[in-house]
Parts: sequence; structure tokens; C-alpha cells
Amino acid sequence: MKIFLHLQRRFVGKYQWIFLGSCSLLFTILTSTPLAAQEAKDSLEIIKLLEKEGRTWRMGDKGGHADCWLERPYGRIMVSTADGNTFNLPSKTMISPPPGMMGNGGFAFHSNYRMKIDGDIAWVNHDEVSVDIYGKTSLSHEIRLLERWNNTWKLVGQSIHSYSHNTDEKMDTTSYIQTVDIETGSIETVLTINDHFEAPNWHPDNYLILNSKGRLYTLDIKSKQLTPLDTGFADECNNDHGISPDNKWLAISHNDRTDPSTKSYKSAIYVLPIGGGTPRKVTTKVPSYWHGWSPDGKRLAYCAERNGNYDIYTIAVEGGKEKRLTSAEGLDDGPEYSPDGKYIYYNSYKSGHMHLWRMDTDGKNQEQLTFDENSNWFPHPSPDGKWIVYIAYTSDQKQNHLFGKQVKLRLMNLESREIKDITPVFFGGQGTINVPSWSPDSKKVAFVSYSIN
Repeated sequence: MKIFLHLQRRFVGKYQWIFLGSCSLLFTILTSTPLAAQEAKDSLEIIKLLEKEGRTWRMGDKGGHADCWLERPYGRIMVSTADGNTFNLPSKTMISPPPGMMGNGGFAFHSNYRMKIDGDIAWVNHDEVSVDIYGKTSLSHEIRLLERWNNTWKLVGQSIHSYSHNTDEKMDTTSYIQTVDIETGSIETVLTINDHFEAPNWHPDNYLILNSKGRLYTLDIKSKQLTPLDTGFADECNNDHGISPDNKWLAISHNDRTDPSTKSYKSAIYVLPIGGGTPRKVTTKVPSYWHGWSPDGKRLAYCAERNGNYDIYTIAVEGGKEKRLTSAEGLDDGPEYSPDGKYIYYNSYKSGHMHLWRMDTDGKNQEQLTFDENSNWFPHPSPDGKWIVYIAYTSDQKQNHLFGKQVKLRLMNLESREIKDITPVFFGGQGTINVPSWSPDSKKVAFVSYSIN
């Protein structure tokens, strides 16, 4: 997704002001003059810089954050808090912050950009909603001062004015449907919505499929149009759904209340046309939770509880007898085929801690992939087979995959096994990235973060 700005030029006295609307998808230039083209280029570069500055601060990337700033004798950081306190700091505080000041996680969401660009000087005003790692939001009006240095925009000062929520405003969950570029780390917001949405799949036609309160929806990335997806009688769909390799079918997991089982939740797996229609049931036993298609589209991989233990199973897409692949005590979950069809990746508690594993598609040669202190879930191989993206809880959650925890997305290079963070720590968990969400070109991943008010 590219930043979409609506650019207008207004003259007030001798100054030319640039107003930019936030939250769009395509870049619109209202004039074709060279001056306007340069303004448009500068505007995009400045917004990317501000996004990088916020992201690197929250990730604790000291070098990346310092690269956003330029120390000047007149550079200042002015802050007023919602409770009336004020701070006046030199700009070098942002270049070399004291220990413990940065790396606090969360996300910042900007809106209502207004700019004045005059040669190598720029003034930017915007609003910010900041969401911390506990899902709490804070609001601010911000003024940023920038200079162009060696043909690159740098921050030299800023003024931040925090304010309180309207106490009459009543909200519940807010979902931030986002994408992250695995190379640049750039995080863009497709849609912010005051409702609970989960588990994006990314279709090659550039739309996402998500679930909310038992229903499925498509979200067009370009227009941001959210549209209900017809799933017939299946109106209790959970966040385990995904697109077939030929992009023509959708697997869903639906609570089948008609099943005679005495179990409290009766999730069964169904398939239906990608554009919607009547689902066809695949699994006869409950509960079963879909997680992967084989590359040839002939088999489904899923997590299922049988006789009190959750294990990995596969089944033909037409149905029939299921095949059990794991049998160790403890939860095995999130199975997904590699693009070449050689492996199934999954997460398991068999070691006494939740880690990522892989095995041959017949269940043999089970191999542990992660060994850290995080609780690691849902490995998703990239379409090109080079990477795995997964969600890591920053504390030991045992066998739980809960909503409302501190998590981050991590990326594993499958050749070197090197792992790096691609997001700050944020408020998420269940619903963030349960199912495959890679862009078709293997460059981006879609996910959901949340706030609670």
C-alpha cells in the first residue's frame, strides 16, 4: 500500500501552504507543474520520515532513530502533558536518549497532516493517536520542524501537546488493520475501525479477507471498502480461514451447532468459492481448526482435539479419513505447508515451552526451530519459500494464545535461521496473525493490532 495524499496549495500572504489529508491510498496531484511535483515528492519523503522516526523510537532502534534527526543550536523538544506538566529538552535528546527512554513499544497513528514547505525548511502539523503495549491510547497535537540536509529531510525540533479523551466518548475495541514491509520495516495502516476484526488473508487481487463476530469480510486495500462475504449458513466463523493455492476457494472454520458432539465448541472445516456461496463440510469430527492448504490444493492441514489432546491432522479437500501427524502430549497448532510441499510448519508445546517446529508432510523428522524465551506461535512461510513470519508473545503464556497481550512479529530467514523483529512490541495476540497473510510477492505481511478504551 502506498501513502495517498490529497495535495492542495493555498497562498496566505507571501507563504504557500500545503494541506494533506491522511488515510488514503493513491497519490493525487492537482497540478502538473514542476513545483507541484517537487512538493509532492517532499511531502511523501517527510511523512515516511515521521513514520520511521516513530517506529524506530518504539522499537528501541537507537541508530535508526538518530538518523531521523539533525542537531541544531535552535532545535528544541517542547512537550506539554494532559495533566499540565511541561518539558523543554534539547534536540540531542532524540539523537542520544538516556537508557530506558526508548523501546517502549506500541504504535502511533497520524492524521490531518498540514505542511508548509519553503525551500529546505518544512513545518508539519498533525494529530497522533498513540497506542501503548497495554492497548491504552493517548492523544496529541504535534508540530514538527524539519530541514533538508545533504538532500535528505531531517527533524530538528518538535512540539507535542497531549490532551485527554472526551469522557463522554464510549468505545470498545479498535482494530488497526496494518501491513509491514519485511525489508524496510515500514508499517502502514489499511483501516482503523471501532470493532473487533481478526486474521487477514491476502488475496492476489489486492484485498484482505478477515473475520468479525462470526462473519467474514473482504477489505479492498486500494479503496478501503469493507464488504460482507457470503458464507451461507456459516455465521459463526472463527479466525481460522484461508485461500486455496489457485485462489479460487476459501477454507473456513465454523461452529457447527448441529453436530451431536457434547463438546462445548464444535468447530468444523468447510470450503466454499472465494467469492462466496454455500459451504461444503470437509471434517466430520469436532473441534477442527483449519490452518493450511497443500501446494497442489488437494489436502488441508489443521489442528484438532481428539480424546483430550490437540494435534496436527491432514485430510483430503473432498473429505474422508483424517491423518494424524503428531502425538506428543501438549498442544500442537498452526500447521502450514511450505510452498514446495516438503514440510509442514507448526507450533508445539512438546518441549514444555511454545516453540516453532517443522516436519515432513507425513509427520516424520520433527525439528524444533526456535529456542528463545518468547512464546512463539503460527509460523507462516512466505510464498517464495525464503522466510517465516510468526507472532511471539514476550512472556511465557504456556499453552495459551490469548487476546490482549504484549506481542511482536518476527521474521526467520529459512536459509540462515537468523531471526529479527519486524514490529515493535504491541497490544495483540489472538486475532493478530492466526492464518497466512503474506502479500503474493513475499514483501509484506498483513496483521491486526488493537486498542481498548
